[in-house]
Amino acid sequence: MTACIGNVIGVSLRLVKATKPLVVAAIWIMTLSGVSPAFSQQAAAVNRGVVDLEVTRSDGISVRIAEDLANLIDDGATRRVVPVVGKSSLQNIIDLRYLRGVDLAIVQADVLDYAKTHQIVSGIDSLTYITKLYNEEFHLLVRPGIKTIADLAGQKVAVDLPGSGTDITTSRLFDRLSLNVTFVHEAPQVALDQLRKGEIAALAFVTGKPAPLFVGVTGENGLHFLAVPFDAGQTAASAPTRLTAEDYPNLVKADQPIDTIAVGSILLAADLRQLPDRYNNIVNFVDVFFTGFQSLQGPGYHPKWSEVNLGTEIPTLRRHDAASQWLQRNAQVSALQDPAKLKDMFARFIDERREASGAAPMTDAEKAALFEQFQTWRQIQKP
Repeated sequence: MTACIGNVIGVSLRLVKATKPLVVAAIWIMTLSGVSPAFSQQAAAVNRGVVDLEVTRSDGISVRIAEDLANLIDDGATRRVVPVVGKSSLQNIIDLRYLRGVDLAIVQADVLDYAKTHQIVSGIDSLTYITKLYNEEFHLLVRPGIKTIADLAGQKVAVDLPGSGTDITTSRLFDRLSLNVTFVHEAPQVALDQLRKGEIAALAFVTGKPAPLFVGVTGENGLHFLAVPFDAGQTAASAPTRLTAEDYPNLVKADQPIDTIAVGSILLAADLRQLPDRYNNIVNFVDVFFTGFQSLQGPGYHPKWSEVNLGTEIPTLRRHDAASQWLQRNAQVSALQDPAKLKDMFARFIDERREASGAAPMTDAEKAALFEQFQTWRQIQKP
């Protein structure tokens, strides 16, 4: 019976191809296979403009960032972002290159550098970046008695799962410091429990601050953040930063911030030039994302958006054509997304207005205070 149906389908398609448009052939196939044209139309509508964005696990902040993007992009009809929870930063790069359906991914900059250096992914140069995103801070939480990073020699340090951003960042950091430790590959929540029990000496975790993982941790049990050194030998993807009492009031004293390092995160795009529909979906995504970007820096969105400057260049990567073209078309808007440039333009505007009206010039302190009021006003405006 199955063979007969197959023969009927084959003969019907050959006849249709010779006498009718392809759409009629599709109807024949759907009818014989039990799929109605109405179903096909609805499926096409649901898939219209969809971009799949792969992020790392919910322990970090990339899931929240993807949700923010989805809320900005989704118009309920022609475009939509579908967050996909991946396995690790390194796996996200591999998936973006090879896994069917993945259009975009958020990855750590130093992990991308690692993948290139070790030639883990062939054709990795075909990947392009949409924009540099926020920085993620290196957290090193240790048990009592550990005073410096050198005290971790010969100790057990949890570095998340294999291939994670934390795993790769910590490995490269400790290699640079010539510090031999025993890496323990456990999920952060499991590692935190082990640290409390004294089964490991430290828990390393690369994520945007303030990290929910450490919200319930207090200094009463002796757990504390350890300072992490930064020097000129660090990779270009790293930068010095601090963990403060504002970030972790239960772990950091107001007058004793913790020096550490941060690594950048990047929004990467797959090479879809041979797939026009998916490529155009990314073009549409970029246009809406960049145009509505200012709203992401307002109330209701993750505070890490305040660190993002769409115009930031990554010299070692090629920017996606849609992103480059948008920035070229909107050069003035791009400049305003740089806080330093915006503050300078604001100061010049004040000077020119005061001079034109014959009023006395404002001091730098007065202009700075007025600019802060302007920034506060900007943040509460509805997009």
